[in-house]
Amino acid sequence: MGRKVQLSEEEWKKRLDPKQYHVIRERGTEPAFTGKHLGNHEKGMYICAGCGAELFSADTKFESGSGWPSFWAPAGKESIEEHPDNSIFMKRTEILCKNCGGHLGHVFEDGPNPTGLRYCVNSLSLDFKKKDEKK
Repeated sequence: MGRKVQLSEEEWKKRLDPKQYHVIRERGTEPAFTGKHLGNHEKGMYICAGCGAELFSADTKFESGSGWPSFWAPAGKESIEEHPDNSIFMKRTEILCKNCGGHLGHVFEDGPNPTGLRYCVNSLSLDFKKKDEKK
């Protein structure tokens, strides 16, 4: 796939804590309403916890009531990769970091305007860079 960040699973285990590893590398899910970024309303950029790639602007975050941070658009087309996910007897679309292939969550077609999409993301897959207020 030509990913920029390609690490062995042992390297990923050293880079990520066990909960992050489970979500990002094993396609796990954190419990609803437990993620550290769910209630974050600061300006800035959500980046991949695995590789640091920019994924979602705080300007596209919204309160979905789903229990996970939700966004109506990624930071750019080069940020996210989508794949069909038919696990757990559901038809969904999985979203991955295009830079490292880390599992982020899923995208659904029940979001707000202007896209109508809801990118439902595990907080464990994200880090947050606060916008520099000086600029």
